[in-house]
Amino acid sequence: MRILLVEDDAHTIGFITKGLREDGHTVDSADNGRDGLFLATTEPYDAVVLDRMLPALDGLTVLQTLRGAGNHTPVLLLTALGDVDHRVEGLRAGADDYLVKPFAYAELAARLDSIARRGQAGGGQPTRLRVADLELDLLSREAYRGSKRIELLPREFRLLEYLMRQAERVVTRTMLLEAVWDYHFDPQTNVIDVHISRLRQKIDAGFPKPLLHTVRGAGYRLGA
Repeated sequence: MRILLVEDDAHTIGFITKGLREDGHTVDSADNGRDGLFLATTEPYDAVVLDRMLPALDGLTVLQTLRGAGNHTPVLLLTALGDVDHRVEGLRAGADDYLVKPFAYAELAARLDSIARRGQAGGGQPTRLRVADLELDLLSREAYRGSKRIELLPREFRLLEYLMRQAERVVTRTMLLEAVWDYHFDPQTNVIDVHISRLRQKIDAGFPKPLLHTVRGAGYRLGA
């Protein structure tokens, strides 16, 4: 899944981001409500993890603005305020679930999966991606081409997810470095070539029609 984390505590950002990325998710983050609202309204996300107490704009204002604009992306609200009145206030503002700090990462991950499923049922961001006969389940972390299950390492999963979200479009090395490796510079290594080669072996080898194409001088394209 592609997840937006809006949280102002650096330790919490690192803790959540590390866990989500180890689970194979793509994570964008903002450390204030203004930037979080901008990202949430300009980029597609499968779920948002939103702290209630934020600088610039508080979490409730961000949430109410999103819902008022017709944005129904599932939102998990984080807070240190755990009494019933605050939980009710957050849910009435449009949160899909509520998690009180401190929390275990395993619970956060489970709650994210749950609200993402509900979001899919309600017409939110898709939790299954399909290109031709290639299918990626973002919740179960499973990939199939036809009836064949494809075993992917976490980085390969993130790479394939990004390519499938950009299906039929040419993606550049810079786009891949930023979206999959979180690099905002070119490390001048062959890391992309190695991962593309491994992914191509897994999703194309043995099938009559390749899906992962190299566009010479431009980048890569996934599509029929």
